[in-house]
Amino acid sequence: MTDVRLVATRLLTELLSQQGSIASLMPDAQKQISERDSALLQQLCYGCTREFFRLDALAQHLLKKPFQSKDYDLYAVLLLGLYQLREMRIPEHAVVHETVELTRLLNKDWAKGLINAVLRRYQREAISLDQTLSQQSDAYHWNHPAWILDKLKHNWPEQWQSILVQNDIKGPLTLRVNKHLLSREEYLNRLLEDDITAKAGVMSDQAIILDEAMDVHLLPGFDQGWCSVQDEVAQLSGYLLDAQAGEHLLDACAAPGGKLGQLLELLPESTSVTALELSESRSQRIRDNLQRLNFSHRCQLINGDAASQDWWDGNLYDRILLDAPCSGSGVIRRNPDIKLLRQNEDLLKLASLQLSILSNLWGLLKPGGTLLYATCSVFPQENERIIERFCKQQPDALHQPLELPWGQARPMGQQFFPQLHSHDGFFYAKLIKSTDTGLTRP
Repeated sequence: MTDVRLVATRLLTELLSQQGSIASLMPDAQKQISERDSALLQQLCYGCTREFFRLDALAQHLLKKPFQSKDYDLYAVLLLGLYQLREMRIPEHAVVHETVELTRLLNKDWAKGLINAVLRRYQREAISLDQTLSQQSDAYHWNHPAWILDKLKHNWPEQWQSILVQNDIKGPLTLRVNKHLLSREEYLNRLLEDDITAKAGVMSDQAIILDEAMDVHLLPGFDQGWCSVQDEVAQLSGYLLDAQAGEHLLDACAAPGGKLGQLLELLPESTSVTALELSESRSQRIRDNLQRLNFSHRCQLINGDAASQDWWDGNLYDRILLDAPCSGSGVIRRNPDIKLLRQNEDLLKLASLQLSILSNLWGLLKPGGTLLYATCSVFPQENERIIERFCKQQPDALHQPLELPWGQARPMGQQFFPQLHSHDGFFYAKLIKSTDTGLTRP
């Protein structure tokens, strides 16, 4: 087995070099360490990434000159050392020793003195450094890249500070109870029997929020499909789509299958859903989820591009759920590497893709049919502005206000911001296809 801190260093080095996300790199990393070190590896990688812009500002202040790109691994070592000193309960002398030892494991003994000196200086000056950088550096104070900070200030002048704070607080583990098998009350009782404390959600009658996160496979009945992991605001999708028995349904961009599973839970056994997913590897996650829920026989899974129609059989759909590809800016607290991997220019490309998919799928919807547009983004450029542009282009697209008691109603759609001990950031908009072929807008 490989030293867990060395594995964390390598993962963070690849992340800093834009060679993958934590989610894509973690499975291989886990194979290199013992099972008992798995939680530590995740804490080091997710924690260091969550605090990256604060750690980066601190490291740049402490270093006389930045590391060259060939020494990104040493920079990862330094960030890991600073993170452990600041956020973990490991004795400081042990942190310094283990961090300096990583230079030897990387065959870069020349950096021992440098890493040791920087960490020792931080130990001595931690309080004054925090005070200085909090006043001098927005990156340190808000722990986000400048482009996100600027965009949130501009888009949400009243909410931007709360969004930034919530992004750095780990979100709760929320479950969706499978109504085909048992009620939420029954599952809450089962959790109580196992001394797992939780509370019922307020948006969805399937939602349960655990007081503390845990290995989901230790939850009663998880492997038998009694429940799934799904944020509460994401659970609104099944209710907002309001699908009925016997309708022809499409879940576009369906991976990993959370919303698809809920649709099948809410509908009678006789109702099937077509799921569309571009990526074959992500399609396997859908298959795994369907198999665990015992819904494989109720879903036709198609590998295809939602922006084209070459996969379509020509039969119009009554309802379409479009969980559009987006920046993920509403789920940064669950995927902190978004702050490192996303760039401002990505939003223009994503907006173009979102509008392209929406326009294409509209042609597959019956007159009188419903399309529910969803993203896990807090940027209007991916949300209400997409819906506004689309409705201007499509005279038969009628925006239907959601009139929900949660979130913030917008001229087009409903925006949700991440909330402490509650839901993530999200956006929904419901569109109805007019049956009036002679429709003209005022």
